[in-house]
Amino acid sequence: MRTGNASGPVSTALTRASPDVQAFWAAYVGHLGNDPSERFFQACYFDDNEPSADELAELVVRGRKRATAALLWAHEAENEPLPVPGSLSVVTRWSGAPVCIIETTAVEVIPFERVGADFAAAEGEGDGSLAYWQRTHLAFFGRECARIGREFSPSAPVVCERFRVVFPADVAKNAPHPVVQ
Repeated sequence: MRTGNASGPVSTALTRASPDVQAFWAAYVGHLGNDPSERFFQACYFDDNEPSADELAELVVRGRKRATAALLWAHEAENEPLPVPGSLSVVTRWSGAPVCIIETTAVEVIPFERVGADFAAAEGEGDGSLAYWQRTHLAFFGRECARIGREFSPSAPVVCERFRVVFPADVAKNAPHPVVQ
């Protein structure tokens, strides 16, 4: 359930990012001592509303949320590429304030009806059950389908992405800030 800008070449996506995201990325580069900008995928928040986006960002920072799901049809409708293992994304609150950088560790496209309990638990939302995941994602994917002119079905292709936090905001506060070009 990512929402962000992943279109265009990596350098273009990073240069179109907000000044806050660019500064956060610069802190990450300073922390690493090298520039992984070729792996930058997007700056994004999770879900399509402020309360949920901010709650999900907090779950990522706390380490409870280690996965996310999106409709493949939405990526196709917006001509957006899929993340790949090694992709780096800046997770933000709804306001655009960065909270961490995640690295994609795995991506799998499977039908909605085949998403399992292990993946639902890795998403870390609600009670972590498959039933909760299905209920909330059915609602979200229904809104996404309406937005892109599709009708949801249980066989809808879902992009199941797993990730890990590689740079939390508390580390960014103490990192050197080189200029990112």
